[in-house]
Amino acid sequence: MPAFRQVGEKQLPQEVVFMAWSPKRDLIALANRAGEVLLHRLANFQRVWSLPPNENTGKEVTALAWRPDGKILAFGLNDTKRIILCDVEKPESLHSFSVDSSITYMHWMEVTEESSLGGKGSRFFFSVLTSFYNAEDESNLLLPKLPALPKNYSTTAKIFSEEKSDEIMKLLGDVRLNALVLGGSSGFIEIYAYGMFKIATVTGVAGSCRGLCLSSDLKSLSVITEIRDSSDSEAEITYFQLDTSLLSSYLPEVTRMARKFTHISTLLQYIKLSLTCMCEAWEEILMQMDSRLTKFVQEKNTTTSVQDEFMQLLLWGKASLELQALLMNQLTVKGLKKLGQSIESSYSSIQKLVISHLQSGSEALLYHLSELKGMALWKQKYESLGLDASGIEDAITAVGSFILKANELLQVIDSSMKNFKAFFRWLYVAMLRMSEDHVLPELNKMTQKDITFVADFLTEHFNEAPELYNRKGKYFNVERVGQYLKDEDDDLVSPPNTEGNQWFNFLKNSTHLKESPLLFPYYPEKSLHFVKRQMEGVIDQCLQKPADVIGKSVHQAVCMSLYKTSQSEDSTPQLFKLPFLWNDKTSNIHYVLFTILENSISKIYILRRHTDTSRSVSSGILAVDFGNFLNNSINESSDSRCYSCLDAHFYDDETVTVVLKESVEQEGKERVLAQLPLSSVYTDEDQDREFIWDSTKRLDEQSDEIPTRTVFLENQWRVLENMKAQYVSVNGIRKVSCVLSSNLRHVRVFEMDVEDDGEVEEEEEEETTQIAAGEPDEQNQSADNQDNVCGASAEELLDETEEQESSLDP
Repeated sequence: MPAFRQVGEKQLPQEVVFMAWSPKRDLIALANRAGEVLLHRLANFQRVWSLPPNENTGKEVTALAWRPDGKILAFGLNDTKRIILCDVEKPESLHSFSVDSSITYMHWMEVTEESSLGGKGSRFFFSVLTSFYNAEDESNLLLPKLPALPKNYSTTAKIFSEEKSDEIMKLLGDVRLNALVLGGSSGFIEIYAYGMFKIATVTGVAGSCRGLCLSSDLKSLSVITEIRDSSDSEAEITYFQLDTSLLSSYLPEVTRMARKFTHISTLLQYIKLSLTCMCEAWEEILMQMDSRLTKFVQEKNTTTSVQDEFMQLLLWGKASLELQALLMNQLTVKGLKKLGQSIESSYSSIQKLVISHLQSGSEALLYHLSELKGMALWKQKYESLGLDASGIEDAITAVGSFILKANELLQVIDSSMKNFKAFFRWLYVAMLRMSEDHVLPELNKMTQKDITFVADFLTEHFNEAPELYNRKGKYFNVERVGQYLKDEDDDLVSPPNTEGNQWFNFLKNSTHLKESPLLFPYYPEKSLHFVKRQMEGVIDQCLQKPADVIGKSVHQAVCMSLYKTSQSEDSTPQLFKLPFLWNDKTSNIHYVLFTILENSISKIYILRRHTDTSRSVSSGILAVDFGNFLNNSINESSDSRCYSCLDAHFYDDETVTVVLKESVEQEGKERVLAQLPLSSVYTDEDQDREFIWDSTKRLDEQSDEIPTRTVFLENQWRVLENMKAQYVSVNGIRKVSCVLSSNLRHVRVFEMDVEDDGEVEEEEEEETTQIAAGEPDEQNQSADNQDNVCGASAEELLDETEEQESSLDP
């Protein structure tokens, strides 16, 4: 009777390159060669959603990691070098950022309650964090709640468009610190608190990263790298243990700083999205007046300027034939009304966005930066983490300049709306008179003040500018708002007129006030995008320093050369290759599982080290040999009594899940899924026989001296019939496993700790056989039908799989 119950099986249309179980739910994330990220349920391996590749994010997924609470899935893209944080509920990006290297591995860990100071100290630490969390909530009393971005503008605004706009807290998750560790080529390693804020850039590791594991007490980081001397040579697999004790010693401070920085990062994204919405609210139709007037200049035969033509119409009520043709034939009365309505609606939308989103987001940013400055001044706690008060002061100044520029935009919108309203009202009446239509009495009233207002507007906005034509291909810049929103130029085409501004002149002439830190610098010539980029640059620089300081504190404690890889492994997706790293949170031990194929194909090696680099553990390295447990299918010759380990993953702290095959593989020999209890490996016997590591040699050159345990599995195994199983992914919390075949397309899902009822099993088998015979399109194939599926053509298989998936999609 099999020890594990099969709950799903599927043939997939694309080769799987990575799979990872959710830590909290019965969900498994897959990445395939087509660049898709897929989420499947345990039951029948039903698909929940898929995120197809796109040009913006990227098409080549190289790593996956779940946040420890299972609410966010992170994946890395090789072609764009971006990291995407995706909501588990729907396939949407919540946050993304770029990195300097292509990512080859990622690991997301959480600080556990048992860690840190231990005992009473641990309880004290978490009470400190809880009080900090409550204080963080109290900031809502001081700050206005950030309004949700309007849904009707931007698809990118969805992150902030829920009714309860709590995305910042959603991205932060629980108060307890969690960290996303990224590894890439050429020794690239970075640690991101809450998956968003970079707290360390680690250096001093050689080779391309194959595995990472940051201990839950934050004392050390285990790294597996692949070092190649040249492209055609064999790679050397090396294990590093890095001391990260600074993070452990300053855990409350790191947590506070990380949450504050993550708030700041999210607010920057909010401001960016607000600007995107503003750009979408601004329409191209608003440029119509500029383009029509430019065309008029190019086509007219008279020497009279455009400004004079309009002035004559204003003063004498008569227009030249050319101006009449422009107004009546090209602009038209209907077109003028539409343009007026577009300007009013567009400007009103932009004005609301500036007031409710840009200003409130900037003020919240200013608040959090001021709090951060206060933290930086507490040098006893934060100086060693690299918080720099002067850098934060520069960031505050840059945010202040951005707020000033946003206020300037408001003034420009306000004056433009008044000017256009008066100008269009006058022009509308003039055009009605030209067409000899009836003019309503209320429209006909125009005071001397109105005439002066329109005359001033014409004087200021209707001057021909040849230098502007060279830059922008137009002679006029009547519409003044778009220049603030376009990300084309650093300088404004028509900056605001500061002549006669007494305060501006007073500041300009006062040396002391001009350099005062109490006044934010003002850039009248610059665009809103330029000031925003400058602000982002200063804040990024301010956030970068702690990552550099903490990164430099991380130092190499152990470096062990394990073995050289065989050339035959090269076709395997790198994400599936052993070694596998695990952190036992209870005992604070790092484990490394690996096989040395050239020397002993049957053995699996278990290396373990204490997370505290100053402490050691017994049985630092052992080899495990699997004895005969498949009596009925084994030949009597001693050669066939050995099993090779194809893949191994930690199921939980006490158990390792392995995929085995017989060393002498023959036709009809089956693969085996088995649970290896560590209690059978780490026994009391042979404790005195400790392996002495010779650091001058690789481990595979000393493998004969490593103590070996022969393990006989009792009932915790299952033969994987009709499947060339090769890889496994497990989750001991949810008690599930997923086995993948060597062709990377055939998966089987098992519940691991379920006692099978024989009758139920038989009923299920009968039912499956009937369904497989009668309705193959609606169900996964049974094990008996698997050979038929594998023999089908690629087109039939693809069609069948798509039909299955469509029927399973919720």
